[in-house]
Amino acid sequence: MTDRATARAAKITLATRFAGDPGVAAVGLTRRDAEYVVRVDLVEAGAGARVPDDVDGVRVVTHVIGVVRAL
Repeated sequence: MTDRATARAAKITLATRFAGDPGVAAVGLTRRDAEYVVRVDLVEAGAGARVPDDVDGVRVVTHVIGVVRAL
C-alpha cells in the first residue's frame, strides 16, 4: 500500500516532468482502492500516451478533463 508521503514525492516528480506540457492540465493525488495514487488530468486523451503507469512504485491514473479556462 502506498502512503501519502511516497505518493507526494511521485507527484512532485511528475509535476516537474510535465510542467509546461500543453496536454497536461494538472497533477495531483487521489485515493484508489485504499491507497494513494498520482492523478494526471489531461486536456485530451492522446496526451495519456506520455504518462507512465507508475512512478517510483506509485500507481499513476489519468483523467481527461479538457481545457481549463479562467472564468
